[in-house]
Amino acid sequence: MINPPELGILEREIKRVPNGRAIVLPLSEKTRGHGSHTVAALWKDQLEQLLQKSQL
Repeated sequence: MINPPELGILEREIKRVPNGRAIVLPLSEKTRGHGSHTVAALWKDQLEQLLQKSQL
């Protein structure tokens, strides 16, 4: 994993990012460990929401 959830690094450090938001994907048959970030189907909905918000 890139940021193992048990370390709490992401949750702690995202607070330092203005307007930042972090998404932690739960383990499933669709995830691939730290390679899950390359599986666009897992985060497509989040990207669509970001793009919609940025058009405002």
